[in-house]
Amino acid sequence: MAKRSTAPNRSFKVADQIQRDLAELIARELKDPRVGMVTINAVEVTPDYAHAKVFFSLLTGDPTETQEALNHAAGHLRNGLFKRLHIHTVPTLHFIFDRTTERAADMNALIAKAVASRSKDDDTP
Repeated sequence: MAKRSTAPNRSFKVADQIQRDLAELIARELKDPRVGMVTINAVEVTPDYAHAKVFFSLLTGDPTETQEALNHAAGHLRNGLFKRLHIHTVPTLHFIFDRTTERAADMNALIAKAVASRSKDDDTP
């Protein structure tokens, strides 16, 4: 029987741990006023653990300004991760604003509008 590779599973575990640790580091250690209520939605790590894309969303604030602030603080956050993670290579962090929640809200509004329009058409004789 062939031995299964555990590398993809480990990559997901590392990305998940980075996500949890970054959320805590951003909330507790970042004092930059440009960084507001940030939620880390996902982390994608390259196979060699050299880079990580960190997808975030905001409750309030300017996405561009927050992204700049997070990318500016990436070295500090990476250092904090280095102290927490027990892996040989801590990835370089690249923060990307995630518009998924905005798109979902837009889609929900379109669906609600279509349903309302359809029920209005059904009511007319």
